[in-house]
Amino acid sequence: MLRTTHTFFRLPALAVALLLATSALSHLARAAENPFPALAGTWNGSGTATLEGGKTETLRCKGYYTNGGGGSALGLSIRCANASAKVELRANLNYANGAVSGSWEERTYNQSGTVSGRASDNKLSLAISGGITGSLSLSLSGRHHSVAVSTGGSTLKGINISMTR
Repeated sequence: MLRTTHTFFRLPALAVALLLATSALSHLARAAENPFPALAGTWNGSGTATLEGGKTETLRCKGYYTNGGGGSALGLSIRCANASAKVELRANLNYANGAVSGSWEERTYNQSGTVSGRASDNKLSLAISGGITGSLSLSLSGRHHSVAVSTGGSTLKGINISMTR
């Protein structure tokens, strides 16, 4: 009888331990989906800007990403330039359960608005609205990431850059 009672109490304890472990793993998986902490820091790179009429210009770029809000907020500043062109993109983004929202501005072309979209541990896919509409896609792989911005209705049609730490 004692052995049966002992086994009886072990099963609920095992179930509770399993439930707690599953909950902790689920929380870690959700945290791993947030790419913001991995982006924090300074990045350098190059790319191209596509202008009205299909003209392209090569750019040198520098990115600054700051993480806040316990990892749920990201401030970004990407500056790209060459002798005749300059792009300065800034954004303040918020992450919650895979969803991203926030605001953006491009200082050279004097445009601003909101962003919304989705994030995973290695990708941001955002829609841009406001002064112009378009999209921003960011792919992260270790010490490298790429940013692609496409817009409609402005002199700047898009930028594609690759950055490293």
